[in-house]
Amino acid sequence: MKKIYFIRHAKSSWKDEMLADFDRPLNGRGKRDVVFMGKRLKMFDVMPDLIYTSPAKRAEKTTRELAREINCDKKKIKSIDALYEGSYESYLELIHSTDDKHASVFIIAHNPAITEVGERLSGAILSNIPTCAIVCISFDVSSFKEITEESGHILFFDYPKKHLKD
Repeated sequence: MKKIYFIRHAKSSWKDEMLADFDRPLNGRGKRDVVFMGKRLKMFDVMPDLIYTSPAKRAEKTTRELAREINCDKKKIKSIDALYEGSYESYLELIHSTDDKHASVFIIAHNPAITEVGERLSGAILSNIPTCAIVCISFDVSSFKEITEESGHILFFDYPKKHLKD
């Protein structure tokens, strides 16, 4: 069994309009949300064997904060250029290249690709993975190379706004 946690970066700031998209930091809500979601992961004893992150500033900050909240060793984090503006094919290539000694992997990146990959691998209609959301998909395989379209099953789909009190 393999598990992949598809995580969209937390809410980013558009305050500085001169800043390149790649360099946008997290805004106040994003900083709060990532801590909240990290505490939820910790509550359920979620610990990845490996974390892949987009190198964009908002994704790397999300990654560092989640890792800190769950006490995950920073050595497990790998920055992957293809996760910034990546395609379904580039995600699948990354997944297939993952060493099978790992059972649980985080992929922290961006829309629209993260939603498309989650939908195609699970066969579910997610519509939109919101900021700081986590979609955990399990695959009944022994090798990451065996992961194919619609071969996964969603174990959970959690996001900060799901927990807001009206």
